[in-house]
Amino acid sequence: MMLIRYLSQIGKYFLMWKEIFKKPTKWSVMKGLIFKEVDDLIIDSLGIVAFISFFVGGVVSIQTALNLTNSFIPKYLIGYATRQSVILEFAPTFMSIIMAGKMGSFITSSIGSMRVTEQIDALEVMGVNSLNYLVFPKIIALLLYPFLIGIGMFLGIAGGYIATVYGGFGADVDFIEGIQRDFLPFHVVYSFTKTFIFGMLLATIPSFHGYYMKGGALEVGKASTVSFVWTSVTIIVLNYVITQLLLTK
Repeated sequence: MMLIRYLSQIGKYFLMWKEIFKKPTKWSVMKGLIFKEVDDLIIDSLGIVAFISFFVGGVVSIQTALNLTNSFIPKYLIGYATRQSVILEFAPTFMSIIMAGKMGSFITSSIGSMRVTEQIDALEVMGVNSLNYLVFPKIIALLLYPFLIGIGMFLGIAGGYIATVYGGFGADVDFIEGIQRDFLPFHVVYSFTKTFIFGMLLATIPSFHGYYMKGGALEVGKASTVSFVWTSVTIIVLNYVITQLLLTK
């Protein structure tokens, strides 16, 4: 019974994608909605992404340095490990899980509140495709999500550099050598591919739970929690699948 329920929810989710692109809202109206979503979802997230990325990059470099107890192990491995950790996993994947809490909860609660107060019903009565009006601007705004993660990558490595050099764990020359050594540009392509897919999930899964929720104000909070859980689970599963497809030979 539970499996049937989950499968029906997944089917409903994909049907939502189809409905989003039907009967588009006028561009004069949509343009303002997109800019608002860019401000709410991307610009407002810059601070927390910068803060977390910088300090996590520093922690990764310090932990790596503390584990290099053998004098025969080259110090450039600190920079190498920081680069690989930040670019491959931390920035695209774990930051997306954090954003599932910040962005996802905001999206679910805002759309859920509109459902509770019957604003979505009012849009439908006026002949507006409410899914296009509410969800499409979020999808377009989150096309800029890779830009946000790119800043996180840069600041993560910068935080590792400052923690290593000014913490006395290694020389700046060694750290920079580690960043450059055996660098594969495809790793950046892989990272931004994941980021783009995760951005689409961040826009649509929370919107789905907010749009189709039932009940009152209490259910808005429950829907936000459920959307965070499902967005996080989906990101983790797809992270495994994408890694298998793109990185393994």
